[in-house]
Amino acid sequence: MRRAAASVLGGTAVFVSLLAPAGQDPVPAADSTPAFPAVNYAVAVDESASLAPEDMRAEKAAAKRIALGDVSSSSQVTVFGFAAAEKAGQRVVDPVCPRTTLDAAGREEVGKCVDELRGRKKSEGTGTDLPTAIRQGVDDLTDGSDASVPRVLFLLTDGKMDVKDSFKYGDPAHREAEGERQLKEALKEAAAQNVQIWPLGFGPDPDKKQLDQIAAGGYRKGCVELPSATPKAHKVDGAKDVGTTLERIFAAAHCLRHEEGPSKRPPATLEIGISPLATVGSIVVDKGDPEVKITYIDPAGDKIPNTSGTYKGSRFELAGGTGTVEALKIVDPLPGTWKVKAEAPEGHRSLPVAVSVLWQGELRGAITMDPPSPQAGEKVTVTMRLQTREGYEIKDPRDYEGLRVRSELTGDDFSPLALDLADNGKGSDPDASDGSFTGTVTIPQDADGTVTVSATLTATGLSADTRSETADLAPGELPVKAPLELPDGSAHPGGTVTGTLDVSNTTDAPHTLRLSVADVKDGLLSVEPKEITLKPGEQGTRQVTVRVSPKSAFGDRLGDGLDLSGTFTVVDTTDDDRILERAPVSVRVTPEPGLWDKYWWAFVAGAVALALAVAAVVAWLRLRRRRRDPFGLVLQLVAEDGTVVNEHKAGHGNNKQWYEFALAEAHRSPRIEKRAHGPYAVRRSREGGAVVRKSGSRIPLPIRGRVQLTDTLSLSIGGGPAPGPHSPESAYAGGSGPRNPSTGGAYDDFL
Repeated sequence: MRRAAASVLGGTAVFVSLLAPAGQDPVPAADSTPAFPAVNYAVAVDESASLAPEDMRAEKAAAKRIALGDVSSSSQVTVFGFAAAEKAGQRVVDPVCPRTTLDAAGREEVGKCVDELRGRKKSEGTGTDLPTAIRQGVDDLTDGSDASVPRVLFLLTDGKMDVKDSFKYGDPAHREAEGERQLKEALKEAAAQNVQIWPLGFGPDPDKKQLDQIAAGGYRKGCVELPSATPKAHKVDGAKDVGTTLERIFAAAHCLRHEEGPSKRPPATLEIGISPLATVGSIVVDKGDPEVKITYIDPAGDKIPNTSGTYKGSRFELAGGTGTVEALKIVDPLPGTWKVKAEAPEGHRSLPVAVSVLWQGELRGAITMDPPSPQAGEKVTVTMRLQTREGYEIKDPRDYEGLRVRSELTGDDFSPLALDLADNGKGSDPDASDGSFTGTVTIPQDADGTVTVSATLTATGLSADTRSETADLAPGELPVKAPLELPDGSAHPGGTVTGTLDVSNTTDAPHTLRLSVADVKDGLLSVEPKEITLKPGEQGTRQVTVRVSPKSAFGDRLGDGLDLSGTFTVVDTTDDDRILERAPVSVRVTPEPGLWDKYWWAFVAGAVALALAVAAVVAWLRLRRRRRDPFGLVLQLVAEDGTVVNEHKAGHGNNKQWYEFALAEAHRSPRIEKRAHGPYAVRRSREGGAVVRKSGSRIPLPIRGRVQLTDTLSLSIGGGPAPGPHSPESAYAGGSGPRNPSTGGAYDDFL
């Protein structure tokens, strides 16, 4: 039996249980509508005198980010400032944003009311009453709210409690001790009311011990039982650090995936990837200056015409467009690399524009047991394949970070047996990092009736799914068998992949087999024929065909091609629907060929005729291309201090001229990657060295010279000499090509 490859994306954290009703086929991978639960937030902002004005600005920026970052339009938030009440008539809490639902209008409203936060004057009470602030947050989160909705309190403070002048804490000599006692009581109440507390430390020297105590004192169970979702204290290093720090915390608190993108001064085009698993997300753009205008371009190269509406099957909602930070929420985003184009008028281009993405998604699993009807005492192989909810395979192993898989075998007559499913290419798992997790288990000798294998995933930013496989134990050798032989294949929309069933019926009665494809969105894959009847005693092979849906079923998701996976199932309807076969199916779906692929012979014939007529010109063009071919150039990525952080050997350019590339992980582990239509390209120069194409400009790159690519990275060339005069690429060196009959010089003199 063949295995299909699949893979998955991960990031922050979510718990996925894979169980299905006994005796039923797993639900198709895309049967459910994406549902992203709401979260109720309260944001407490320290207005005390211990924080400088720049810290207050950073706190306000953080509060706005919370409103912009959530992906659920049903989430709610309240925002209030706090300090201390030190005289009659003063109050600890300054309510600025009442409970607001975070739909498009609500996000805009929160962005405005947060501006009402301000540092306290001495006459207003400038201490730091942390117990009252926490009680206020707990009250805001619990009063009239649904207890089943997660409750998160963000506490923005330097963590330095100061109640020495607060008369409510009793005798001045004991106020500090009383403040500590009441803080513990407030935290105990938060834990009892299931309120998580995520402290963000502002100022030059926040009280880390106090902040850690606060984080540990609230509700400790996050959206999943993973360390990343457990509340922790974080220090924010000024306004410049608000965005990335808060987004990481926000993602952990809400089990979102956070991807940090590049930062450039406008005008610039920044790229950020959105996973094929993402079903809803927000592209967050920190513009720095409200005069910066943002245009969003999807992976197909199309500009989003309306940022508050529906386009190409995705739904868009823009918030914060008039401020320094805006977020484009996308439901069912087109996966791939999105471009964020930032433009600004003169005088508003000094601050960098940064882009990031927060998202949630759906991961679907397809579980199989081989053999599907084992005998007691037999070893079975269990495979869990990971895919999108439509049934598309995922091909990026970088997104496996934090993924955990647990599995067990259960039955009526034995204790559950744990399985170790791994994707490491060892033991029963044939290929590492392909998204198929495999393990083996032996059915107990005393097992009887049915057994069920189930799996549990812990993954990042992904909603829960349920999968299992139930099998009837075979009393002995099955009288009817139908193993599948279906190689990995490729097809265009509407095309087919053909395989065979090796059928065997050792009984003296006919058996009808039902064939189907599960674990894939309805209609994307189908099987023909749907039924096969085996004659008594029949042995041989039967041809089966897996058909791919027409192009319209894929919408804009097809792109350059998709890896579609499902589970081929054969059921013996004559033997109480006994499952005879459940085999992975993998089909590479590619777009219909263009005119060249269909009529290449006509184009070739025309090209030959044209070549005979203009042979000299063709030879000249060929020589010109060869001299520009960047093949063999060693591209060096150089840091600001002159250190070479990455080397990349160029291949042949497109049409043997430009070698196109992009920078990957520019802010963490920068490297050059070949990419068609990338933002940069290089070719050889006739004068020696190379020419770099960047943002539409062509810049000479001499030997030992550099061309700046980003604010911190430049490009140089090293090694890679041109081929010798007798090599197939001899034209690179120049001087040995055809001569111009008019001047006696080389044709390339005209270049």
